[in-house]
Amino acid sequence: MGFGRLSAVQRVRVDEWLPGAEVVADLSWNQVETVVLRVRHAERELIVKASGDADHHMGRELDAHEGGFVSPWQHGGHAALLLHADRAARVLVLDWLPGVLAYRTPAGVDPGVHRRAGELLRRFHDQASRPSDGTDAAATRRALRWLDTSDAIAPEMQARLRHALAALPPVEDDLVPTHGDWQPRNWLVDGGVVRVIDFGRFAFRPAATDFVRLAAQEWRENPTCETAFFEGYGRDPKLGSGPSDRASGPSHWLLLRLREAIGTACWAHQVGDEAFEAQGHRMIADALAEFER
Repeated sequence: MGFGRLSAVQRVRVDEWLPGAEVVADLSWNQVETVVLRVRHAERELIVKASGDADHHMGRELDAHEGGFVSPWQHGGHAALLLHADRAARVLVLDWLPGVLAYRTPAGVDPGVHRRAGELLRRFHDQASRPSDGTDAAATRRALRWLDTSDAIAPEMQARLRHALAALPPVEDDLVPTHGDWQPRNWLVDGGVVRVIDFGRFAFRPAATDFVRLAAQEWRENPTCETAFFEGYGRDPKLGSGPSDRASGPSHWLLLRLREAIGTACWAHQVGDEAFEAQGHRMIADALAEFER
């Protein structure tokens, strides 16, 4: 096991930063171009992340770190420190964080873990806000573009989705820093501590976008996790009614879920993840059933 999955330029940069480093484990998900390696250098455990030219996640991760948005979590040991980065070469080095991924473990549906995740996310969201300026309308257009790509969504279902997207108006509410993939696959649990990884989908969005994946997965499996999460978060902005709550209420929450469902089903189909694609189709069915009720 070595650095063979990195480009020549990336290997040069890693060797400059970490001469003699040894790869301990390949932690990549192998569904996108991002490579994640756990390495040992000078008796220290580190993470090397690298991505291909078509992958936009590296830039978003660096935006989160270099913009200072990860700092509130870093100060408490809940997120890794960025040690080295080369944006042009698409490679970075982070501290390694202890803990076990909560994804598909009992911790993933543990209300106590969700309460702590809610507390962490509230701190992240509260750092800043900015006007939407068309962001929500653009998200609906992206969902429509997904429907124009290769997918396995039946034509009749596509027509119903397009009708729903047209009927649910975008809401240009204030945007906050969001993780973008807030779910147990990006939570490390270490005793009573929850730590956060992977900022590759960082962006300014409505706060409630960070709840959609949980609602489709863990909260569906164990509804008490949702209650615990919002006890930690302090409020439920997806039920809000204006900018002060950073959400527009149930109709916008339904729109967020529809867009996420479409993206999930289409993306998973294109990368060949059958289980995740099935989840996307279930999300579509659930959201449409609510819309058409």
